Amino acid sequence: MKPEETVNAISERYSPLTPECREEMAACATLLSLKKGTVLVREGQFSAKTYYIVNGCARAYYLKDGKDISEWFAFENKFISSIVSFFTGKPSPHYIELLEDSLLLELPKDQIEKLSDKYHDFERLIRVVLTHTLLDQQERIASIQFYSAEQRYENILAIHPNITQRVPLTHIASYLGITLETLSRIRKSKHRI
Repeated sequence: MKPEETVNAISERYSPLTPECREEMAACATLLSLKKGTVLVREGQFSAKTYYIVNGCARAYYLKDGKDISEWFAFENKFISSIVSFFTGKPSPHYIELLEDSLLLELPKDQIEKLSDKYHDFERLIRVVLTHTLLDQQERIASIQFYSAEQRYENILAIHPNITQRVPLTHIASYLGITLETLSRIRKSKHRI
């Protein structure tokens, strides 16, 4: 696969880009084939890159008082980055790691800014991607505030039906804000029905 093919897919999925914009975007992007367990960003590290997942799965997580807390999962056709570091220039408060062997398109922030300044359609693409990301995060916050543990689990299965085959249950439990034991009970009760 070439960067051009991935850029074309992004243009089709998120927001149309002109041929000139697609060409420049592909020229400044890098395709990375990385192994499961690769850490893209570490807590305390500065990160001025964003990643589009062509194939694979990644998660952002915190370490708090010795506990590993998953904040965000990204699968095919989604972007992931250390949002705090990328937009503020501050060190990342979390880690981003690959949960599967993955193919990623890497875009550096300086190139994103140049493309945004030069192409209105690229700027629109960034706005659409950010809107999707904000809506996903808002849904997660609402789910933690208003839904039961079982409803949160059902919601994540509705969005990602095969997540339990791709992501360890410990990470899913921490993402849902429940213990692994609670998740196991929910899963057992589902199988009894």
